[in-house]
Amino acid sequence: MDHRTGGLGHLLRHTRTPVGALFRRIILINGLVFTFGTLVLALSPATVSSRVRLTEIPVLLIGLAVMLGANAILLRRSLSPLDRLIASMHRFDPLRRNDRIDDIDNGDLGHVIDSFNAMTERLESERTASSAAALAAQEGERRRIARELHDEIGQSLTVALLSMKRAVDKAPAEIAAELGGAQEAVRLCLDEVRGIARRLRPDVLDDLGLHSALAALCHEFSTTAGILVSREVDRSLDRLNPDVELVCYRVAQECLTNTVRHSGASRVTVGLQVKADVLELCIIDNGCGGVSREGAGIRGMRERALLIDATLTMNSPPGIGTDVRLRVGYDTARSV
Repeated sequence: MDHRTGGLGHLLRHTRTPVGALFRRIILINGLVFTFGTLVLALSPATVSSRVRLTEIPVLLIGLAVMLGANAILLRRSLSPLDRLIASMHRFDPLRRNDRIDDIDNGDLGHVIDSFNAMTERLESERTASSAAALAAQEGERRRIARELHDEIGQSLTVALLSMKRAVDKAPAEIAAELGGAQEAVRLCLDEVRGIARRLRPDVLDDLGLHSALAALCHEFSTTAGILVSREVDRSLDRLNPDVELVCYRVAQECLTNTVRHSGASRVTVGLQVKADVLELCIIDNGCGGVSREGAGIRGMRERALLIDATLTMNSPPGIGTDVRLRVGYDTARSV
């Protein structure tokens, strides 16, 4: 008795949950269908003999078909929101903003839809917070390494370069040429260290803003990579939110790096414009295109875009080139 009572109590408690509500609806639909079928059989002139006659079989089959059809239609309508829920689960991408499911007229499944939307919102919030912390730590480490390269290694190489210059001036002619070669090697090493420090954390971005930082970036790639990098930047743009400027700079830097390494392009255009209250950064090259798999670099760009509530799109048809665009609301980009 206690076992049966416990089982019944468990069932009653279960029916108070969202799944229990769906369970009650299914039971109600089936009960109504069978009740309707029973009333039709009771009130209609149709009868069934103790031994079913051949002429009565069509009546039974029609009645069964009507009951099954009505049951299928009602259940299909009640469970149809599950199709949208499953489709949304398949489309879910942690590196993109995901659409929420509209729970209007979803009946008892509205609780399930609301729970899924809340879970998606929570996952996106936690992902954004964790990505922000990771990228902030990464930028801090970049800044520290750049400062050490500039202050420690850069100054040491500068001192070594000056010492070698004095040695060259005092050295006999037979070893002056050899010392001159070593001096040039140290000078090249110093330039490389300064370039690495500048790429890790460009001072011009903090001092002069995104416009000047993009100009320096394009000039650097034009000089070192041997490709034509043109700029189409709106010079009337004011200083933007520091986070927005940093994300735009890193996206442009990653795109140019990928272009040099993988695309085989001879020309690339970097644009920064405001269109219909939307700040758009675009990087377009004339390389081989055909990017079908997103590597760590592209995933990193998507993570950065999420930090400023921006949208990153990439179009890379084979043989035509790659078009990467970062879009963020201009009001959001200007807010500090």
